[in-house]
Parts: sequence; C-alpha cells; structure tokens
Amino acid sequence: MQWLGATYTKRFNTRHFRSGHLFQGRFKNMLVQNDAYLLELSYYIHRNPVRAGMVKRVSSYRWSSYRAYAYDDQSVKWLNTELLLSQFLNVIDGHLAYREGAQKYAKEEQRIWEDLRHGIFLGTKKFVQKIKTRYLPDVPEGEIPRQRLLSQSLDSEALLMQAAEILNCKLEYFREAARVSQSDILDRDMLIYLMWQSGQLTNVQIAEKFGLTYSAVSRRAGVFKNMLRENKTLQQKLNRVKSLIKI
Repeated sequence: MQWLGATYTKRFNTRHFRSGHLFQGRFKNMLVQNDAYLLELSYYIHRNPVRAGMVKRVSSYRWSSYRAYAYDDQSVKWLNTELLLSQFLNVIDGHLAYREGAQKYAKEEQRIWEDLRHGIFLGTKKFVQKIKTRYLPDVPEGEIPRQRLLSQSLDSEALLMQAAEILNCKLEYFREAARVSQSDILDRDMLIYLMWQSGQLTNVQIAEKFGLTYSAVSRRAGVFKNMLRENKTLQQKLNRVKSLIKI
C-alpha cells in the first residue's frame, strides 16, 4: 500500500501531467468479527458513492464492484464474489439476495459505526476483549500507538468530562447552543480531537455529545490535526490536557 501511494502516484502524475496527492488519506484496515459484519461492511462501501452525492443509484457508479455482486456482471474477470455471496443459503439467486440486502441496508447504514471499536475492530465488545486477551502483549510496545491504546481500559465519558473541566468548558453548551462562539470553537475541537484520537467512541457517538453530524466530527478533527502541525502553543496545551487526564 505504501508503494501504491507513492510510486504509482508518481507514475500516474507524470503520465497525466499533474501533481499532488492521488489518494485521499492513508490506507486503513480493520479486523472484522464474522461474515455477517463483513456483509454489512460490503453494503456500506458499495453505498459510498450515493452518500457522497456522486450518483443517485448504487449501480450507476462505474468504478464499483456492486454490479458484479448484485447483477452477476462478469466484466471484471479477476473479481471473486463467492466469499460474500456464499452467505446467502437456501436462495435461488444470490445476486438478487445481495441486491435486496443492499437496498434494505440503506435505512441502517449508520449502525455499522456503532460496532466500530478503537477504530480497528468491527464487532462486539466481547470480540474485542477476546482479541486483546489472545494477541495483545502483556507489556505493549511503546512505539505502537494502537497497542498502548488497547492496553488501557479507558472510561471515555470520564475522560471527556475531565478534559472539559480542565478547559473550563460545558458540554451542554456545545450540544444545546444554536451557534458556538469563535472563542470556544478551538476548545470544542480539542475535545473532539481527543475523543477521536482515543478511538474509544465512534464518530456517531462523538457527534451526539457535541450536537454535530458524524461527518462534521471527522472534518473538525482533521482541521484541528492540521493546526497542531503549525501551532506549538496548541501542541503544548493539548499535551498538558493529556497529561492531566492521563491519556
């Protein structure tokens, strides 16, 4: 994936006389608990172009594999759809079953993020604990942030309340105010960033605590992250809050 993001991007830009990034953000992966969660994740990914407003119908996006799953489109010979379609037992047409499942999932697509834990596990809390017990070392590697995070048993609500108290903020204000004052936006975004970085809550859960949409959470966290790179005073303030709440 590093090669794809660097070498291929350079070749593509040279061939098409362009510059800059070709892919948005770094490659991310996650551990999925079982086939049922994998099927939901597939529905969610296939519906991305619709949510982004690029097309009105899932099947209209030309770069999607959806037609192969839902309509048995065999134009892409290397694509193996058997792993997902084999989940539909005792049905005459697995492609039809997938299509109907994707259509029904449109009403439930936010639910998937309720089961995304620590940003890398898609499944139940019991599943996460099982993986931690089996694979997480007794002494986490200091240079691997995910291991440090998973080794902790953090109370996200308590951490948020402590951080808000340190910054002299009231969460009720952020949730209920029709408009947040410019002077308070930075502190609010710091709290959002802390929760987002900890991986303890999904974007949907964070959004509920601040009266925002789940997409706004990613956007505000990204804005704050960019500010951190250039603002040493802000870095020091964030580090102070982290040290006081022990995260």
